[in-house]
Amino acid sequence: MSQLPKTYNHRETEPKLYQWWESSGFFTPEIDWSKKPFVIAMPPPNVTGALHMGHAMFVTLEDLMTRYHRMKGEPTLWLPGTDHAGIATQLQVEKALAQEGKTRWDLGREAFEARVWAWKEKYGGYITQQLRRLGASCDWTRERFTLDEGLSEAVLEAFIRLHEKGLIYRGEYMVNWSPNLQTAVSDLEVEYSEEEGTLYYFKYRLKDSDDYIPVATTRPETILGDTAVAVHPEDERYRQYIGRTVLVPILNREIPVIADEYVDREFGTGALKVTPGHDPNDYEIGRRHNLPIINIMNPDATLNANAGPYAGMDRFEARKKLWADMEAAGLTIKTERHMQRVPRSQRGGEIIEPMVSKQWFVKMKPLAEPALEAVRSGKIRIIPERFEKIYFHWLENIRDWCISRQLWWGHRIPVWYVNGNEDEYIVARNEEEAYAKARERYGDNVTLERDPDVLDTWFSSALWPFSTLGWPNEEAEDYRYFYPTTVMETGYDILFFWVARMIMTGLEFTGKPPFEVVYLHGLVRDEHGRKMSKTLGNVIDPLDVVEQYGADALRFTLATGSTPGQDINLSIARIESNRNFSNKIWNATRFVLANLEKIEEAEREALADITFSDADVQALPLPERWIVSRLHQVIAEVTDLLDRFYFGEAGRTLYHFFWNEFADWYIEAAKTRLYGDDAARARMARRVLVYVLERTLRLLHPYIPFVTEEAWQHLPHRGETLMKAPWPHPGFVDEDAIERFTAVQELIRAIRNVRNEYDVEPGRRIAALIAAGAALDDLEAERDVLLALARLDEDRLEIVPQVEQAPEMAAHVVVREGLEAFLPLAGMVDLEQEIARLQKQAAELEEVVKRHRARLANENFVQKAPAHIVEGARQALADAEEQLAKVRERLERLGGGAS
Repeated sequence: MSQLPKTYNHRETEPKLYQWWESSGFFTPEIDWSKKPFVIAMPPPNVTGALHMGHAMFVTLEDLMTRYHRMKGEPTLWLPGTDHAGIATQLQVEKALAQEGKTRWDLGREAFEARVWAWKEKYGGYITQQLRRLGASCDWTRERFTLDEGLSEAVLEAFIRLHEKGLIYRGEYMVNWSPNLQTAVSDLEVEYSEEEGTLYYFKYRLKDSDDYIPVATTRPETILGDTAVAVHPEDERYRQYIGRTVLVPILNREIPVIADEYVDREFGTGALKVTPGHDPNDYEIGRRHNLPIINIMNPDATLNANAGPYAGMDRFEARKKLWADMEAAGLTIKTERHMQRVPRSQRGGEIIEPMVSKQWFVKMKPLAEPALEAVRSGKIRIIPERFEKIYFHWLENIRDWCISRQLWWGHRIPVWYVNGNEDEYIVARNEEEAYAKARERYGDNVTLERDPDVLDTWFSSALWPFSTLGWPNEEAEDYRYFYPTTVMETGYDILFFWVARMIMTGLEFTGKPPFEVVYLHGLVRDEHGRKMSKTLGNVIDPLDVVEQYGADALRFTLATGSTPGQDINLSIARIESNRNFSNKIWNATRFVLANLEKIEEAEREALADITFSDADVQALPLPERWIVSRLHQVIAEVTDLLDRFYFGEAGRTLYHFFWNEFADWYIEAAKTRLYGDDAARARMARRVLVYVLERTLRLLHPYIPFVTEEAWQHLPHRGETLMKAPWPHPGFVDEDAIERFTAVQELIRAIRNVRNEYDVEPGRRIAALIAAGAALDDLEAERDVLLALARLDEDRLEIVPQVEQAPEMAAHVVVREGLEAFLPLAGMVDLEQEIARLQKQAAELEEVVKRHRARLANENFVQKAPAHIVEGARQALADAEEQLAKVRERLERLGGGAS
């Protein structure tokens, strides 16, 4: 057994340990049909992505759960994988092509797909290597990719089954359109920002009249697609116009004036232009009133033939030209600055265009009902519970899901159009099957053309908990054993876009909820609570943190700073503090090992199997009984907290126990045994030190796996790795011993406080008279501990049952009823010098009190000064008076008078 190096080197230790763990197969569970497994499916990061704090958060929490349940003896699978990230990955490759002066159209679809696969092979492993650097104990032998062969089969099967049930259809609907990418995008890929724009007021002239309805808009170009003007049915200003006809500016197309309660009478002019083809709210109004839908835009956001003279112009160029033409025609009223929510592409940053487009959709209401019931009935728990209301609201008001994307990278939609007619199509697993079906239905001369679109990335992700385990092959061993999974841990921001969809598809395709618990973590923000962004310059790179402070420090900071569903403010100071915690563990282990160097081999062997029965605990001296009992309490508390998903509280409990109780108290107390002449007491202390340290390392391992593993390997132990050491079971707790040793601690703290108050040198030993009361036997038995931890003089320490006459010139501290101490001041300070110092301090405080009293006696100040200033003066007087009273009391004690 070698001694630990003097300092802990995380840069050297962490990669070495991880490589050993993975190569040894410690992350791969064995299937045991007699045991229920614990399973987490990792939220798959983008295959071309880079590690950010969101990844660090989910790795921390999921690895914590994984390591905990693995140590509990459960077959534990944390299944990793990556997402093909259709838009993000295609964008990366298109950028690379642009640098070569090419587009995907120059390559053609097949060559472009080959280029993306090559990109994936080159860069796709970066993110998984970065996850490893954080200590993720995933079963990498089961790693999946949303475009691998098995998952592609699952996606195909899911599409076909939904279509056969009538839940997939093709239709026109309002979507978010990305002009740069030229595809529909999901709501998640749209970010709204508050930006200053312009509100344009103009005239909607009535047909055959000089009269007009004033209307305001932030997007004048969409006037060209208007199909109605709406007013509130109870708005007296416009009621006479309902049912009449107005003319679209410049185009002079006739449209009706309609009444709809959606109209906000307080916004703008109280009259609303309705553009069903380019506004989601207008689209709903259009459906209610059977208005025509006019699309005025091409896929690249230039205007099409429906825009008349503005066809071919960019949307923003058309905005300027149309407004200028309207000004010339006398149709404008005014413009004013206006703050508005602007939808921008998460990927490209361009303004998203709401657009009615022909797409593939999934009917969601039939899928939503079972998903609602699963949570309402408790089959699935959402933590924290408050997110259930949000989940219910979204599913109760769910809209159909647009699943088609106009991309080339992804799962291609398994649809073939017949003879060039988009209204006639075949759904099949492959082209051969499609032709067979088409010939049976349409004859031998049929021609087929495959739909060019791919499926939304979230479609394959929705199948993740079961597709990764072998579904649709329901006989696959992994699927039969590991599904349903146990916990889905992810950010609360994708509760709808991913979690709800996994629940819906899991119930639809497997008949079972895909997981038992949904644990939602919050966003990681900077120390001031701001969202991390490159613009603010406040992004903290997790790999930089790991390099400087270690993965353990980052993980412990994230875990102990988190509360389910709450955002966490991350500061480098806290990470540095938790790096110091790793060093504390290291140094405590070094201390213990140093005291094992010269022991006999038989004792060393026995330490590897050490346990404490109830009788063993009760036979221990008080400090040992206290620390072992506290360990057993902490085991029970932490196990309960982890089982209830209170990871932050459990981690903070362990931190306090190790640092404040084990390291700061018991190790110091143990030194009196280890460095004394009693060999039996020294052996007993070694047993307790090893027992408490080894068990505490097990408890801490899920949080900080690297330093705990490295320390544990040097201790006497059984087993190959700490990650497979059994989770500790709580043993006997002597509540009375805890209460009695707490009294000893309080006495020592009280004496230390007096020493600090009188600025006694740390190494100086002082006299003490202790009235022990009921603690007499404990204090006599642990006299050495009291001497060492309170820095008392052995020859001048007197412990008595009670003190009849308090000694003069002594600091007096009352610890609790029946326990008090008298510390003669002559032995602590130079009395004359201390009296002079206190008299000077008292004189200064008297001047401060006098000044504040005079200020508050001034009625002019009290009546005219702001209330908070007056209150501040009163508080300052009270503080000064309190300080003066304490100084005078100390002077009285020293016999120095009031001043």
